[in-house]
Amino acid sequence: MRNANIRLPGSLWPDDRAHGAIVGAGIGAGYADGLRGLISSDRRSALWQGEPRMAGAVPAARIGKPAAGALSGGRGDASRGRDPDGELIRAAGGRAAVGGPAFDAVVPAGGYAWWYIDALSDDGRHGLTIIAFIGSVFSPYYHWSGRGDPENHVAMNVALYGPKGGWAMTERGRGSLHCTHDTLAIGPSSMDWDGTKLTIDLAEVTAPIPSRIKGRIVLHPRVMPATLWPLDAAGRHAWRPIAPRAVVEVDLGSPGLRWRGEGYFDSNAGIEPLEQAFVDWHWSRAHLQRDTVVMYEGNRRDGSDFAMGLRFAESGGIDEIALPPSQNLPKTLWRVPRVARADDDQPVAIRRTWEDTPFYARTALTARVLGETAETVHESLSLNRLMNPVVKLMLPFRMPRFIR
Repeated sequence: MRNANIRLPGSLWPDDRAHGAIVGAGIGAGYADGLRGLISSDRRSALWQGEPRMAGAVPAARIGKPAAGALSGGRGDASRGRDPDGELIRAAGGRAAVGGPAFDAVVPAGGYAWWYIDALSDDGRHGLTIIAFIGSVFSPYYHWSGRGDPENHVAMNVALYGPKGGWAMTERGRGSLHCTHDTLAIGPSSMDWDGTKLTIDLAEVTAPIPSRIKGRIVLHPRVMPATLWPLDAAGRHAWRPIAPRAVVEVDLGSPGLRWRGEGYFDSNAGIEPLEQAFVDWHWSRAHLQRDTVVMYEGNRRDGSDFAMGLRFAESGGIDEIALPPSQNLPKTLWRVPRVARADDDQPVAIRRTWEDTPFYARTALTARVLGETAETVHESLSLNRLMNPVVKLMLPFRMPRFIR
């Protein structure tokens, strides 16, 4: 195993003041006070200071119940046979983190933070993704600006799939950004966390053909692990599964959609450009009958790779699982490679390719995972393709910028 003392060097998520004390082996009693001492000029708080060691036991809270469960000590062989850096994910996994969205993240120059929601309707006809960006990682404008001011490159990405679908991602300047610990407003759209649910009010315009996406979406978490996972050896990029399973209610006056289904909520943040650390990755979440399985793997820019599989129990516990065998899915129309993980006794079925871009694909799958057939949301990302200057020149047609 390589160095397990991975640190996340500040400037990401603040402490969650409403969540109570953060518990973990090796994190001292002065931990919360140290956090509060790191208040920036814009009154946002940094993640932590110093080099606290990995938490040996991390509480995983279920909504409406006391904290229950911890990262399992008897772990599966999730990434044996891969580059030894896969061990770093296990060593660093489950660090104590905020329990809510924590929208007052400090995003340094060159960095980014995003909050991601997806959902599938109970009848299988509809789907959605919503991503709020500070320091929009896919933005050509942020890239061309030199990435010196992430708060001047913010966006609320909304994608509706199925009947009455639509896609909107208007980038805005810092005058359109307003956030507190529990509220994030980007232009006319906002996310608000009240401690038990996330309310999303949308007022966006699709591109390139204009139409309105307006209404409300409410996400009710069923499980909130309060953990984060570094994705690289230096701890410069991290992932937080805020609510791996949730109930989502959609009520949009425009384009006239009302449905209910199961969803997922997470966040990623980094203190450098995403493509500086990664070549590509594949991610998926599958809601089993009771639990949720998330699989995350990719290739780092330094030549190493990472891979992890996590099972979030309905009771609140977290177990690392052995990754199922990989299956190469057909490439998209843009020839983006897609690799999925599933039990080897049944091939993965593509229900629909939701997003097909030159560097990114999001796909709805049906796959057998840990012996259960599950509807799965899957994404594949190629950072090498994103870096292509031709691709960046194409993006403004789908991503207009509104300067304020």
